[in-house]
Amino acid sequence: MSFFCSISGEPPQDPVVSSKSGHVYERRLITKYITENGTDPITGDKLEEADLISVKPNPKAAAPRPPNATSIPALLQTLQNEWDATMLETFALRQQYNSLRQELSYALYQQDAAQRVVARLIKERDAAREALSSVAATMNVEAPAAGGDVDMAEVAQEAGGLPAEVLKQIDETHQKLSAARKKRKAPAGYATAADVKGYTNKHTIPSLHSPSPAGITSLAVSTANPEQFVTGGNDKVVQIYDKNTDKVLAQLKGHTKKITHVAFREREDETTLVLSASADKIAKVWAHDSASGEYIPKATIRTHKGELTGLAVHPTSTLLALSSADRTWSLHDLTNFSQVLRSAEADEPLTALSIHPDGTLVAVGTPGGTIQVFDIRSGAGAAPFTVNTLSFSENGYHLAAPDSLASVAVWDLRKPKVAKTLALGDAFKVNHVAYDASAGFLGVAGNEGLRVFAHKTWEELARFEEGGEVADFVFGADGKEIWGATGREVRIWGVAA
Repeated sequence: MSFFCSISGEPPQDPVVSSKSGHVYERRLITKYITENGTDPITGDKLEEADLISVKPNPKAAAPRPPNATSIPALLQTLQNEWDATMLETFALRQQYNSLRQELSYALYQQDAAQRVVARLIKERDAAREALSSVAATMNVEAPAAGGDVDMAEVAQEAGGLPAEVLKQIDETHQKLSAARKKRKAPAGYATAADVKGYTNKHTIPSLHSPSPAGITSLAVSTANPEQFVTGGNDKVVQIYDKNTDKVLAQLKGHTKKITHVAFREREDETTLVLSASADKIAKVWAHDSASGEYIPKATIRTHKGELTGLAVHPTSTLLALSSADRTWSLHDLTNFSQVLRSAEADEPLTALSIHPDGTLVAVGTPGGTIQVFDIRSGAGAAPFTVNTLSFSENGYHLAAPDSLASVAVWDLRKPKVAKTLALGDAFKVNHVAYDASAGFLGVAGNEGLRVFAHKTWEELARFEEGGEVADFVFGADGKEIWGATGREVRIWGVAA
């Protein structure tokens, strides 16, 4: 049987065994270790030279003579001493390495446990905040601001009535618009059903927004300058584009999630505003600076606690309406960007919003999808309908909204009842519905493109499928064009030049 030193791992020349641990060592190595540490190198127990027992090898060999300091054997002995010291140091390093590994494993375990506890506490905190917001909305009180999510400058007025000045503006606008609307006819030169039947793709603007994540989610065309339009994308950016110059006029950043809605606020003798709503729960306002020609940040609205699902400019042009997945909708003054009304909490999250052309009614949809129509002035609910995206007709008599994934119902607000249901095919999925300014055409956008129907006769006038899915669309000036967002492109349909 061969012995191996527990320190060097080599056969010992002068083997000894520890009476306490039973391990075998080279005498010179273990003697040095005991002198320096006084413990057994393997077990760590106290050890003295007296505890070492010599092992007598067989056959016996004569012990070498002590080398002379000036001889070659002396040099060899020096190298041997160096080797012994190296072996001792290597052994000590190996022990420290094993100890550090154990300490690191324990520290990593502690960190993982701490992260799990923190994650659970954050989840409980968010649940408590949501419960507090629900209770606050039910009791018509303002919930405390949570961690800076709400601007301190914003003072919210809960449901219970509009300020007298705002109410007066709404009443005056309603009287003016409703009186003129009853006698109004489509202007001379407005597109006819025959014109729409001849519409083709006349212009395509490609490669808008970032390719990752790709896709335009919302579109609005300027009425003051019909060659300019604004888009919102999955890339969290709002872009303003000029069709004449084929250039991006501005890239407006500030949102942290995809844009859900965009709009222009254009009013005579006032600054043009660009409005955007996002899945990051905030709405942003940019104002056009006539001196520099740029759009500068004007305000950030942080009223809601859920994704913003609807945005509309009120006919007064001084109010902005928002709907949210937090089950409420709100009105904001565009002169000072303060909140003037917050609805009571609904039973379901809100998924769509539209304002009546006269400015007195607001309709909101739910995932279910129940639609509620409210009188903005009193907050009283009108008749319930059912949906996903909403559009009032310009004459104020009808409301169009999907009543299933593949059909659109047109409601007569005077009854109320369903005046017409448009079946679009089992494979069709409705993304957006909108009336034109004359209330003569109804457009329906979906995964199979865009379809345009004649109001009252409900004849399908045109079908545009070459661009694939249409996420949003807008009727152009005098109905001469239709602008649609398809993927990263904006397509313009109209009479070929």
